[in-house]
Amino acid sequence: MRILLVEDDQMLSNGVSLALTQNGYVVDHVRTGADADTALSKTEYDLLVLDLGLPEMDGLEVLTRLRQRGSSTPVLILTARDSLEDRITGLDLGANDYMTKPFHLEELEARIRALLRKETWGNLTEIKYGDVCFDTVGRRLSVKAVPVELSAREIAVLEVLLQRAGKVVNKNQLREHLSSWEAEISFNAIEIIVHRLRKKMEGSGCTIRTIRGLGYILEPPKVPGDLSPDELQ
Repeated sequence: MRILLVEDDQMLSNGVSLALTQNGYVVDHVRTGADADTALSKTEYDLLVLDLGLPEMDGLEVLTRLRQRGSSTPVLILTARDSLEDRITGLDLGANDYMTKPFHLEELEARIRALLRKETWGNLTEIKYGDVCFDTVGRRLSVKAVPVELSAREIAVLEVLLQRAGKVVNKNQLREHLSSWEAEISFNAIEIIVHRLRKKMEGSGCTIRTIRGLGYILEPPKVPGDLSPDELQ
């Protein structure tokens, strides 16, 4: 999951970025409204955490422009503006949640999980696919009810494959979700992550199949009597 954090307080942004990164999210950070507007026009994010009192362009203008471009990216406003009028205005302009400073980091993380769960998983707390069960709250995988330890990047790849189960996911899509401005992941690294994920999902009946020249597809357990795509050719 890739998040854009828009916050001009460097100490606060460093703390939030560190906490989110440790929880397996990819985080890009900008300090001004103008930089936020540019980033949002060029990159697809899973979530925007947006301050309002920003240099160069107010956060509400950033939000307005985002929605005018037709983007449905979930937006969590995180601001010191705590009046009822401010909250109503932010929500009416298209924010999905509104949180005021000071705040507890644990609550911010919970709100982020809730927004991503609604947007990505339709509010489901568990996704089951064959003998694979993915806990969308704790971002944990189990195979046949046995917990499987995954790295942050393996979780990120699994989430994308589960979101598009049965459909081809190209490597560019995976790289977009796993890369940040500071660290762009290579196609070779993606291949290694997928290989490790395959090994850890053995016994689940699900298959991560490589589509040569395109990408990967997560397929459900094969029903006895069904022909594989290769056998159909």
